[in-house]
Amino acid sequence: MKKPLLFLSVFAVGLLAFTGFKKKQKISKVLPVSRPNIIVILADDMGFSDAGCYGGEIHTPNIDYLARNGIRYTQFYNTSRCCPTRASLLTGLYNQQAGIGKMTDAEDEPGYLGHITENAVTLAEVLRSAGYHTAMSGKWHVSNTNAQPGRQEQLAWLNHQKDYGDFSPISQYPTSRGFEKYFGTIWGVVDYFDPFSLVSGTRPIKSVPKDYYHTDAINDTAVAYIKGYAKSDRPFFLYVAENAPHWPLMAKPKDIARYRDTYKEGWDVIRKARYEKMVKLGLIDPAKTELSERWHDNLKWENNPDKEWDARAMAVHAAMIDCMDQGIGRIIDALRQTGQLDNTLIVFLSDNGASAENCAAYGPGFDRPDETRDGQKISYSLKKDNEPGTATAYTSIGQRWANVANTPYQYWKAESYEGGIHTPMIAFWPKGISAGKGSFSDQVGHVMDFMNTFTEISGAKYPATYKGHVIPPGTGVSLVSSFKGKLSGGHADLFNEHFGARYARSGDWKLVSMSNDSTWHLFNLATDKTETTDLKAKYPEKVKQLEDLWHKWAYTHQVFPKPGKKN
Repeated sequence: MKKPLLFLSVFAVGLLAFTGFKKKQKISKVLPVSRPNIIVILADDMGFSDAGCYGGEIHTPNIDYLARNGIRYTQFYNTSRCCPTRASLLTGLYNQQAGIGKMTDAEDEPGYLGHITENAVTLAEVLRSAGYHTAMSGKWHVSNTNAQPGRQEQLAWLNHQKDYGDFSPISQYPTSRGFEKYFGTIWGVVDYFDPFSLVSGTRPIKSVPKDYYHTDAINDTAVAYIKGYAKSDRPFFLYVAENAPHWPLMAKPKDIARYRDTYKEGWDVIRKARYEKMVKLGLIDPAKTELSERWHDNLKWENNPDKEWDARAMAVHAAMIDCMDQGIGRIIDALRQTGQLDNTLIVFLSDNGASAENCAAYGPGFDRPDETRDGQKISYSLKKDNEPGTATAYTSIGQRWANVANTPYQYWKAESYEGGIHTPMIAFWPKGISAGKGSFSDQVGHVMDFMNTFTEISGAKYPATYKGHVIPPGTGVSLVSSFKGKLSGGHADLFNEHFGARYARSGDWKLVSMSNDSTWHLFNLATDKTETTDLKAKYPEKVKQLEDLWHKWAYTHQVFPKPGKKN
């Protein structure tokens, strides 16, 4: 293996990713080049209402451009957390079928392997076999993590002080799952200024420039891929898996400055403004979508002793999204400059709702360093006496701001309430979408729908077997009819389970429980999209019907252990 290169610029990082690791793979007969390029842009922990086109005050002109010239989906769902959503998105299956029911820890259960199973195929594998170029930049997070057994050894690795080799089994890297080219992080959490587990192909990147910022590197690498593939007569599939705005809150000072005063008005003012903008945009019907009560509204902003820190934290969150949007603008410009924009399908969405986690409470360890590369101590203070946005503070926005980011819904990441699973989703494809520009689709969609959608528009075939392994039928529904302005209805039923949080949706009825409380609650989303009125006492037969559906799904989709085994 060659020695890692030293990089002089962010562009050089992207260039290495573009020209790096290659792997021979038999490719089927190349179909006509009129097939569209396909780009998936996945934000990380972005709230439903963060983008301007979904009601937010954050400056997102490029995401808004895609929405204004494409379709915004109003009932699109993820699986409530990062790696499960990525597994479902990449395979067209429920995440337990794909091997990731929890996180990336390996367990001896088919639904909880902690990596994408060999009994599933990825979008890259399917599209590559149909003649597509395939590339990825950004967060992988669907492979087992090769953590070190000792805490000090693990911290030394995270702090870039020692090298312990591969970050996960190479057989689970993106380049082993259909991607010709890859640049990004194998693990989930990153220091945006100096990320751990950064690789090009399979080669570790052991140093980055002083002005490195990971969101820029992800998007600039995507631009390099696009420009390189413009010279080919074959279409490409590009997966841009952003880390932003996942904690730790880290952004460039110039981006933070834009929002220096924006959030000084507090939670209630921002949340109310977002709700009113969503109504004005036509995104929600106020008769069916009441603004739910603010989480822990017993504390008024004016009485908040930490309002200066909290306003700064949300400003950094906004800055991280702003920077991501700038990079998406460069992706759009690259497509336009190379004459590929009109025949490229771009989908944009988030992997789950905004995060309410207090990352400072976790402290250093596993995927969180305690020092920077040059030895500066990293603060995990619970007293809000550090500065969000810098490389020496691990901070997050917390519950109240997460509740604002997920306006008008309740709760957040990891829960099966709408605030955890309801994602903004935009589809943009000038040559392939005949629905009105800037229109809305009520089709009930899910991240697993991309497999069916992409195979339909590309002519690719979803296999029954792959490399000797039996592949289960996909569980997604194609979105192509919605591109034509038709409402197919999408999924009649949807389900989820993650660390005890679960739901069953059938039609407009939804049965849901929290991760820390197994009590079921029943809502009618036709009239109560924000889940404010529990109907379980009024309709016990509906509770029983949906509970039976959930258990049937769980037993047939690897949610429960194999028969005869105990949890």
